Amino acid sequence: MASTSPRRSSGGDPSSPLLPSPTSPASGGPLGRLMGLRGAARFIRRTGSRRLMREPSVAVRETAAEHLEERQTDWAYSKPVVVLDVLWNLAFIAVAVAVLAASLGEQPAVPLRVWLAGYVVQCLLHVFCVTIEYRRRRRDADQQGAADGDFKLSIVKHLESANTMFSFIWWIIGFYWVSAGGQVLSVDAPQLYWLSIVFLAFDVFFVVFCVALACVIGIAVCCCLPCIIAILYAVTDQQEGASEEDINNLSKFKFRTMGDQDKLVAGIAAPVGGVMTECGTNPPVEHILSAEDAECCICLCPYEDGAELRELPCNHHFHCSCIDKWLHINATCPLCKFNIVKSNLDREEV
Repeated sequence: MASTSPRRSSGGDPSSPLLPSPTSPASGGPLGRLMGLRGAARFIRRTGSRRLMREPSVAVRETAAEHLEERQTDWAYSKPVVVLDVLWNLAFIAVAVAVLAASLGEQPAVPLRVWLAGYVVQCLLHVFCVTIEYRRRRRDADQQGAADGDFKLSIVKHLESANTMFSFIWWIIGFYWVSAGGQVLSVDAPQLYWLSIVFLAFDVFFVVFCVALACVIGIAVCCCLPCIIAILYAVTDQQEGASEEDINNLSKFKFRTMGDQDKLVAGIAAPVGGVMTECGTNPPVEHILSAEDAECCICLCPYEDGAELRELPCNHHFHCSCIDKWLHINATCPLCKFNIVKSNLDREEV
């Protein structure tokens, strides 16, 4: 595992934007369901003993999960997703209004018209909240914040929370009314009945789908973090993390294992995993790693003889192939969040 005794303080802001996590939008559209993945991912990465959660490898996965949540929020409020979400909800509204207008002669035993009208209101509130949040993010990106922006944002967040709670309760009410009406509804009010069934089933499908997706993401973060980093690296704007020059300025080491004979020569009795030798230095700079410390916290693989390692200014070290991709998407140490770009700027100023 990487060293846990940093040379300097672990402060420093990540280079990628730390946007505030908005309240999950209402369940009227896919965006609201996608936002629910954050809670599931957080639950999965916390399912372990207190002792395990203090280990560096788990700390790295918590940092990666937080970064993934931030990126998910950014993607969820990107223009293509917001446009698709708004169009999707407007389609729901149009279908509901059309069916309500075409079924004026139907007389259901339960107030399905009221439930469908409530569903339309949820979709309208969802579109309003998503549009306001999208415009706020665009305004912040252009650095044109208004004086009353925080007040408006607070109102939108409360409205989103209320709409989310209302949508959950309203789904239960709709399910109860459809169940109470029974098969008679399909005869007395077929259009209202089947539209209600479709809306209820659609919500259940997306909840199940997003919970399953969250579980897959959580398992991937825990068991195959390099795969997640590789995907993020492929879709990330390279300007968001550290540059190639910043990464190349970091110390690079070669790892070699120590046999029993080497330990005797060095007079070492404690269990030793190997030696890190810095590349390109004369005389060579060496760090002896304990057996516990000779492991990459990202891929969880022990350092093999001849492996190339990268040491950050905070003294934490990883495989070059693992940490370089991470730094391209986030310029901070995944263990202590030390910012290498800020460190390089401070050194240049000095």
